[in-house]
Amino acid sequence: MAKAAFRELLRRYSDNPIITPHSLPYPANTVFNAGATLMPDGETVLLARVEDRRGISHLTVARSPDGIRNWSIDDKPTLLPDPINHPEETWGIEDPRITWIEEDQRFAVVYTAFSTSGPLVALAFTRDFKEYERRGPMMPPSDKDAALFPRRFDGRWLLLHRPTPTEAGERANMWLSFSPDLRHWGDHQVVIPARRGAWWDADKIGLSPPPIETSSGWLIIYHGVRRTASGSLYRIGLALLDLEDPRRLITRGDEWIFGPETQYEYSGDVGGVVFPCGTTYDKSTDELRLYYGAADSCIALATGKVADMLEWLKNNGNNG
Repeated sequence: MAKAAFRELLRRYSDNPIITPHSLPYPANTVFNAGATLMPDGETVLLARVEDRRGISHLTVARSPDGIRNWSIDDKPTLLPDPINHPEETWGIEDPRITWIEEDQRFAVVYTAFSTSGPLVALAFTRDFKEYERRGPMMPPSDKDAALFPRRFDGRWLLLHRPTPTEAGERANMWLSFSPDLRHWGDHQVVIPARRGAWWDADKIGLSPPPIETSSGWLIIYHGVRRTASGSLYRIGLALLDLEDPRRLITRGDEWIFGPETQYEYSGDVGGVVFPCGTTYDKSTDELRLYYGAADSCIALATGKVADMLEWLKNNGNNG
C-alpha cells in the first residue's frame, strides 16, 4: 500500500537556495540563519549570519524588492562583533531575530553573542539596518534562540528564549521572561517544554522566527533536534500561545511539518539542518515567507499560508 502523503504546509522555492557564499561581494565560508522583515516601501530585508574563514560570525544585510530575487548585499559586513566595547561578542554574533516595535518606531534585533563563557542573548535597535544601537546582554550564558514580542503585556515586555542546561540529561526548553524596561528581566518560566524519549523534538527545542500574531493566538514556529546515529536532525514544528497571555500554551503539534530533504539541506558544513530565523507575512494574501538556513551553508525560502497552519494545529495539536 502506498504511503499516505503528509499535507504540505510549507513549499520550497523552486530556485533554492536564494543566497549562497558565492552571492556575497566579499570572501566568506558560509551564509545562513537570517532574520527577516518588510520595510515600509515593501522591500524585504534579510539580516544574515555570515561566517568568515576564521570561523567568526557577523551580520550582513541583503535587500530585495520582491523578497525572492535580485538581492542587493552590503559590500562589507554590516554589523561586526565589537569585543572591545562588548566583550560578550568576542567570538562572534549570530542568528538574529527581528521584531518591529511600534511603540518605539524601530526594529529590535535580538541575537546570539558568542562570549568566552558561552552563547548569550543580546539586543540592538535599528531604524534603517545601517546604524545600530547595541544594548548588550539580555540574558547570561548559556542562552540563545530568542526574540521579543512586538508589544507589552500589562506594561511589561516579553522575551522568548532557550536557556541551555549545564547538566547532562536535562532538557533545553523554551522560556518566557518579563521586563519593564528591556534591561531588567524576571518572572522566568517554561512555556514550551522539550519532550522526552523518541519524539522528533525530544530534549532540545528552540524558537525559530519571532512569534506571529494571529486572531487565534501567537503562532510559534520552532525547531526540534533529533539525535541520530549519523548526527542531529533539525526540523520544524508549530505551537500556539494565548493572544493576551502568552504564558498559556493553547496547542502544540505532535508532528514536525518541515525537515531536511534536498541536497542543499543535507550537503554543507552541518548537514540535516533547516533553521529559520525570519519570516515576512502578507496579511492581504495570507502568505508567509520563511527564510531558513540550510545545512548551515546557504539561505533558502519556503512559503505557506498562516490559515493552513492554524487549521492544521486545530486538527493535529494538543496542549502538551
